[in-house]
Order: sequence, then structure tokens, then C-alpha cells
Amino acid sequence: MAKRKRHKISNCACLNLRMAARTITQHYDNRFREVGLRSTQFNLLAAIDDAGPVAMSKLADILTMDRTTLNRDLQPLKRDGLVTVKKGDDRRVRLIDLTDSGRTKLDAGFPIWRELQDGFHRSMGKKRWKSLMKEVSKATRIAKK
Repeated sequence: MAKRKRHKISNCACLNLRMAARTITQHYDNRFREVGLRSTQFNLLAAIDDAGPVAMSKLADILTMDRTTLNRDLQPLKRDGLVTVKKGDDRRVRLIDLTDSGRTKLDAGFPIWRELQDGFHRSMGKKRWKSLMKEVSKATRIAKK
């Protein structure tokens, strides 16, 4: 009987990228607790601030998220009065924007984010950091094809 060749799961792109993402997310979440946010919420607020007011579908594209997940992630931000979701000129379009409270919360999170980013830059070195960001972007483009 021929032995079936097995592939090492430890070489799986999906597994390794998700493990790195979970670990880094936990690291960021621990610090963002200081301002009552999760890292995912901070990133959502920052993306809305950059693009807003922004259509739900456009924001989902920017963040490479499906609309269902985005909608679920927006619920706590809506509940806490950090974002508004309103109908656009076209009734099918929903526009997302930050409230004043959302901007205040985002402003409170930026020093934490900056410190975390600077820590990664120092630990990895600027050249390795830039290379990592380039390679992650490339992997994302490849997977989208």
C-alpha cells in the first residue's frame, strides 16, 4: 500500500496569517481596553474617520469585509453612540459617520495605537516592517484573485 504524502499544516498561509493576526489583535486589545475599545473597533472608527461619511458597501470594500460582518461590528458602536448610520440620497445606500463621541473616543485611542505601532517598528526595524507590510499587501491581492 502506497503511503499518502501529507503536507505540513504548519506551512499553511491561512493558518500562519490567522495566528499572527490573533496574537497581534490580543496585544492591541489589551492596550485599547484603557479607552474602552477593541482594536477592531478602533480600526473601524479610524476607517470611518478617513472616508466618512461613507456608504456601508464602500466601507466594506475598504476594509475587505463582507457587509454582514461589517454590520454586526457596527452595532456596538451605534449602541454606544460612536457612529450614526443614515439613509443616503438613494434609499438603498446607508451612510456611516462618526459622532462627536466617536471622534473623542478615536482621539483617545490614537496615542495607544501610535505607541503600539512604534513598538513594532522598533522591534522589527523599519526595513523589515516595510517589507512585511509589502508582503502582506501582496498576499492579500493574490488571495483576492
